[in-house]
Amino acid sequence: MNGPVVVVGGGVVGLCTAYYLAASGLPVEVVERGDLGSGASRGNAGWVCLSHSTPVPAPGVVRYALRSLGRPDSPLYLRPLPDPAFVRWLWRFWRSSTPAAFRRGYAAIAELNRDTFGLFDGLREAGVETTLTRPGMVHAFLSAAEARHHLAVQREMADGRYRLPDEVTTGDAARLLDDALAPGVRAAYLVEGEGVVDPEAFARGLGRALAASGVKIHEHTRVSGIRMTAGRVTALDTGQGEIPCRAVVIAAGMRSPALLRLLGRPLPLQAGKGYSFSVDLDPAPRHTLYFGERRAVASPIGSTTRIGGTMELSGNNNRLDWRRIVAVALASRHYLGHWFEDPDDLVARIRDPWVGGRPFLPDGLPVIDRVPGHDNAYTATGHGMLGITLGPATGHQLAHYIRTGNRPPALRPFRFDRLRG
Repeated sequence: MNGPVVVVGGGVVGLCTAYYLAASGLPVEVVERGDLGSGASRGNAGWVCLSHSTPVPAPGVVRYALRSLGRPDSPLYLRPLPDPAFVRWLWRFWRSSTPAAFRRGYAAIAELNRDTFGLFDGLREAGVETTLTRPGMVHAFLSAAEARHHLAVQREMADGRYRLPDEVTTGDAARLLDDALAPGVRAAYLVEGEGVVDPEAFARGLGRALAASGVKIHEHTRVSGIRMTAGRVTALDTGQGEIPCRAVVIAAGMRSPALLRLLGRPLPLQAGKGYSFSVDLDPAPRHTLYFGERRAVASPIGSTTRIGGTMELSGNNNRLDWRRIVAVALASRHYLGHWFEDPDDLVARIRDPWVGGRPFLPDGLPVIDRVPGHDNAYTATGHGMLGITLGPATGHQLAHYIRTGNRPPALRPFRFDRLRG
């Protein structure tokens, strides 16, 4: 069939899919409602990591979420909505938080992640400006007992897939792992080799590589309809006209459900809102940092430090709640010291406060599959906080599926039909 494969969504997942499709020799076009990388890809922490690639539904997470009710400063904030779909999503989330379900999800992500750094190396060697560095990740804690518990759990789950230290560094020596850590940090450990990118720059680098290879990119273009012929997608309707296609990939994050409904296949996505901001610190972190008890993070991105955190389940919206920015900043002071003194000082020091709706399915795993009932429609969405880490692996595996018609074994846990019922 003539025409390009059209990828709807210009975030990292969509752009990586387009890249590998084009590299295999298929004609490709990309359609993005805004600028490339302007959605959830833009303001995240930029982590490329194995040690935190886990499903969000985990044993105990529901109890933790319920304790957050009425506490907008909680790292995991749940604000119930009078929406039956939201209630059903929470019910399924709870059903997915058993130890057995968590282990299955962890193993599935780990298998998809198997060649993540090799794929990033391949992108760089092909001329893509990934911006990837691998400084390692320091896990910092206020309690030695909490640090030891966290390391023990990680060691059990890692099962030899990545290297972990033999023991936790405690007392004053913990601060030596990174000069940015404050005296309140009493235990820490370093996971070597974990990476970080500038996510917005990575998306732009992928866009430049696609354009150089002849891929047509339609920015500021909204898909309003999907034309079907004999059960196959043949064209997309947009405000700039119709785009004929041989196949379509829906990788539009939180906009994916609306497009999938046009194909008669609803998808129960909810926005897990995350917050971040940038700040100049002295000294600045040399590693990516995970603040254990407060579940906040810091990343060295370019010449600045990006601090982020929180998981807010409050519906599918991008409203920025300033209290959440303050909560993340206050949480970071336990680990980075009093880098601001009062709310006015905080406002003066931070740059680019951001909120993004990261797409979550109730079992915490993405969908990377052919859309049921449609021979030439595919979707890759629901990556939550793992879009940067899993973007190249998702694109590489899905491109193989589209090109050959054979689902790779690594994609079996991410089937669309697992969500029935």
